[in-house]
Order: sequence, then structure tokens, then C-alpha cells
Amino acid sequence: MHYDIAIIGAGMSGLAAGIRLAHYDKSVCILERHSIPGGLNSYYRRQGIPFDVGLHAVTNLPDAKNKRAPLNRLLRQLRLRRDDLDICEQTFSTIAFPDSQLIFTNDVEDLCSSVADVFPREIDGFRALISLVRENDSFTLSTAGGSARERLAELIRDPVLNDMILCPLMFYGNAREHDMDFNQFCIMFESLFFEGFWRPAIGVRQIIDLLTNRYRACGGELLLRKGVRQIRVDAGSATALELDDASEISVGAVLSSAGYPETMAMCDAGEGDGGEHPAGELGFVESIFVLNQPARDFGLNASIEFFSESRHFHYGRPNDLVDFSSGVICAPRNFAVPDDERSTAHMVRLTHLADYGQWFSLAPDAYAERKNDVLVHQRRWLDSRHPGLTEAIIATDMFTPKTIKRYTGHINGTVYGSPVKCLDGTTPIDNLFICGTDQGFLGIVGAMLSGVSMANLHLMR
Repeated sequence: MHYDIAIIGAGMSGLAAGIRLAHYDKSVCILERHSIPGGLNSYYRRQGIPFDVGLHAVTNLPDAKNKRAPLNRLLRQLRLRRDDLDICEQTFSTIAFPDSQLIFTNDVEDLCSSVADVFPREIDGFRALISLVRENDSFTLSTAGGSARERLAELIRDPVLNDMILCPLMFYGNAREHDMDFNQFCIMFESLFFEGFWRPAIGVRQIIDLLTNRYRACGGELLLRKGVRQIRVDAGSATALELDDASEISVGAVLSSAGYPETMAMCDAGEGDGGEHPAGELGFVESIFVLNQPARDFGLNASIEFFSESRHFHYGRPNDLVDFSSGVICAPRNFAVPDDERSTAHMVRLTHLADYGQWFSLAPDAYAERKNDVLVHQRRWLDSRHPGLTEAIIATDMFTPKTIKRYTGHINGTVYGSPVKCLDGTTPIDNLFICGTDQGFLGIVGAMLSGVSMANLHLMR
């Protein structure tokens, strides 16, 4: 069997790239190790309850008339309708630190007003930051942008406000400890604060099904339970893929969403573990609590809350299994979700930084015990802030870096991949390219944009 292009991984970037290529009569095959597509963003049912994996919210919700906005450009290139997304906007979200709280919506002026109220001496610097972000060519594929913390400090003197700005951007798309690349900062700032949060009414499955159905309708082949064991390389080019079942397909080119070091480790040409694009160090734990009544009944009103219990926000690999000092709380039904049978269940999702090494070192019994310890700690914390909420919990689930490693193959169980991105998607193998997390565009819209961009740049000829 031969394909013009084989795509490794049926996540958002792989599916979007496959659609784009199939539109132009390329013979395309997407290979996915697991039984359903979606990658880091997937879904399943347990006890009759639908769970989303990975999705708090989708970012990048522009005005429908803004033709240059990433989401609208994507929809045109994928030949999809905006109405098919069944968009439910956030109501409002917060950034909560010990002595300060900022409120934002999908209108950046609301964030400006909040900054003016809480940090009146810094509003001019914050507006200068907004202008700088608007002027920055964030989507350049050739250069890094330098230190975001250094650029922030040039405009805003209060370190608490700088940490409050960085907190949601880092939690939603940063693979680098303690700092961000400024271009990545600008991409995330625009995604979260200029355009904002939304969700499909029924969750991530709505997007996955839309992409999968579109891909198959334009002739693409999707092979589930077909993982790639090895990429055959001859004279500097990928020639074939050996699959987990020992079968083999020949290829004209390969586009991998598996991650840069993970992809290079598959090659039989001695390319090693990714070289200058090392595996990431940042992992997360996330618990999902299903409720029998709305989270609002317990005073949890924001769509998403980003929080730090210290005035100095620490974003790095923790010393313990979990860093409980900061995190993200998401209540999916606090979006403008219709109250009908299509909608997601009442849930609270609670996310923290985690140390992958300590999780990986635990024996099975100890692993289960420590997961339970984390759940107990989180329930106590929720009760301290929202009394009575834990009495409404009817089901729970939890993932750790070990879960991510199992279902994605990402080294160290990282969500955001290597801290050094492969911006142009190229590798030492002349017809092997990278898309997705390690190419540098993060989030669901960013992942799809990465897939389409890499297909356009490298594989359309």
C-alpha cells in the first residue's frame, strides 16, 4: 500500500492537515494508535456520563466578519461552516491571586477596565502592551521572540500584575518553565484576551466528529488502532512506515503530530531523541468532578478561574507530585450552553502542575493511592471555597502525566511538548515534517492551524 502522504496521529492538527491535503487530490492516510481520534483532546463515556479529555475551552472566537482571524481562516480552508461548531461563549472568567482579582470576557475592554480598577497605576502600561501584541508578527515561522517576562517588565512595573497576565497564558499553552517566548505570549494573549473562550454545546466530540466526517467525505483514509512503530529512512528520505502489527506502507512524505523528539525516535536513521528540541518537563494532573446540580448553586460562577495562592506565580516542574498552589478551575456549564439534552453534564474540572518523574516512579498500588490522596486534597480545597459542592459530586475521574504518556506517547507525559519549538516544521529527514504541539501553535484552533499551515507550506506541491 502506498500513499502520497501519511499523517501520524489523528489529533486536531493531523485531521486538519488531512482534510486540507485530501481537498487537493492527495492520497492521504492518517494513522492513529488508539480506537478513537482526537489525541490530547478526546472523549469517552463512563457510567453513562460523557467526559471530555483535555478540553476546558476552545480559544480564538473572533467576529464572524473578521476574515483574517485564525478560526475564520481555518473554516474557509477546511470548507466547514461556523454554525456547525454550535458555539457557546464564556460568560466571564477570572484570574484570582491572594489580594487581587481580574475579570475578563471575550471583549478585551472588560479586561482593561478590570486592570484599571485593580492596578490603576499600570493601565497605561497595560494598554501599551495591548498595542505591542497587536503589532507583533506572532505567527512568524522563522524566529523566536525573546523573553516575555523581560518585555512585560519594560511596560508594567508591578510584578503581581505581570504574573496575573502570565498565569492563564502559561496554563493554556506554555511548555517553557518560568518564562514564555514573546511570540508565543502574543499568540496566547490574542487567543485568550482579544478573541476569547467558547465551547461546543456537547463538548470536544462535536469538533472531532466534524473534522473526521469532513476528512472521510473528501476521500481521506483513517486507520484506527494502527500505531507507527518505525519510520524507514533511506538516503535522507522517509520511504515507509512500519506499524505496530508489523505491516508496512510506503510513503511519499510524512507529517507527524506525535511530537518532535517522539518522531525522531521512531526513525531508523540514528536521529536520536530530538537534539535541539528536547522533551518537555511540564506535566499536569486534572480531576473531573461530575455534579448533580449546577456549580453556580455553590457560588462557582465563572466559566474558568485561573488562580495562584501565592502573590508570586510559580510555573515550573514542582518538587512534589502536585503543586496545589496554583491551577485552573473550569465549569463547562457556566458557558452560555443551552439547557437541553445535548449539553455536557454539570462538571467542575480542577487542574494543577505535576511532576512526571515522581508519578512514573510509583508502583501500581502506590500510584492508585496517591491519585486518591490528590482527589481528597482537591475535594477539601473545593469545600473550603465552595461549601457543599463536594456533596453534589456523583462521579469523578482523573488523569496524570502517566495517563498522558499512555494515551499519546508523549515523552514525560507532557501536554505542551518541547520548550524549543520547530517553527517551520522541518526535520533532518527531507520529506518528514512536524505539525501540532511541537511546531508551536497550541490549543485546538492553534493545532488545526498548525496542520493546515504545514500542509500548505510543505506538502501541496
